[in-house]
Amino acid sequence: MNVDEKYMSIAIKEAKKAEALDEVPVGCVIVKDNKIIAKGHNLREQKLDPTMHAEIVAIRKACKKNKSWRLEGSTIYVTIEPCAMCAGTILWSRCAKIVYGASDPKGGAIESSLHLFESKNINHHPEIVGGVLKEECAQIIKDYFKNKRKQ
Repeated sequence: MNVDEKYMSIAIKEAKKAEALDEVPVGCVIVKDNKIIAKGHNLREQKLDPTMHAEIVAIRKACKKNKSWRLEGSTIYVTIEPCAMCAGTILWSRCAKIVYGASDPKGGAIESSLHLFESKNINHHPEIVGGVLKEECAQIIKDYFKNKRKQ
């Protein structure tokens, strides 16, 4: 298991925490200097807040811990390709690297639906790695919505 798979496995555990709360199962981990500085999972239903995506939850925790809005030198691991809101927040927080599991053809803003970081006019271009443990990450979401449809 390589380092990206190691931290994505932890993000998957966060996604399962969201699922246990009947939230869309997305998980996120932020790592700097080989240490986890924050974790998060979706909390939109719990907090009645549309901005409480896993990435936003984790970024807020990491910024508070670092006492800075800048997360330079950090890597963000998320089980599903970030949406436009989360990709924008990742951009502004200056994360050095984005690692995601499954693509999101409808809402992904990295490489699927939108291509935020391909814009020449933005001032920050993180390294992007997609498809890490993608089958497992995708299956969690598929199973969640399959169960929802049965209900």
